[in-house]
Amino acid sequence: MPVSPLSRLRVTRRPGCRTSGIVVAGGRAIRCALGRAGIRADKREGDGATPAGAFALGRVWWRADRVPPPGGGLPRRRIRRDDGWCDAPCDARYNRPVRLPCRASHEEMWRNDGLYDLVVEICCNVWPRRKGRGSAIFLHAARPGFAPTAGCVALHPAELRRLIARLGRASRIVIAPC
Repeated sequence: MPVSPLSRLRVTRRPGCRTSGIVVAGGRAIRCALGRAGIRADKREGDGATPAGAFALGRVWWRADRVPPPGGGLPRRRIRRDDGWCDAPCDARYNRPVRLPCRASHEEMWRNDGLYDLVVEICCNVWPRRKGRGSAIFLHAARPGFAPTAGCVALHPAELRRLIARLGRASRIVIAPC
C-alpha cells in the first residue's frame, strides 16, 4: 500500500548543541547535522548558519553512478560532472545551478566525498533571490560523525533516501531556531 507524502518536515537543534539537530518527519525523529553557526533567522552568505524559516523543497539531484534513482514525488535531476551551484552574490546566476567551468564562485555538485550523491534543494532565498542572503542550501548526506555543515541540513544517507521517498511537491521544511 503506498505511503502518503509528508506535508511537513520540522528541523530543530538538539538542546545544548548548536550544530546537531533533529528532523521530525511523519512521527519519526531523525538525527541531523546543522551549519557550524547553528540556526539563524538572519542568514548571510558564508556565515555557516542553517537558515530559519519555512521553505518549499525543489528538485532531488542524484549521482547515477553511485546511487539508484530516488523515489518520491519531487522533480528529479541526475548530477552531471559539469554541474555546479553559484554562490557568488554579485553574479546574475547567484543561488542557481550553473554549468562548469564557471568563473564565479560556486559549489561543485559532482563531489568525491559522497555528500552530494543524493541532494534535495531547500528553496531558501529563491523567490525573491537577494544578494548575500544565502545559497546552495540543501538536504544532503552527513559527514562521518555528523560534523557540522556550511549551512545545510545533513542526514545519514539511508535516512535521507527513506525521507526523499516520502516527499512530494507540497512538502515543506520548517527550520526552527530553537
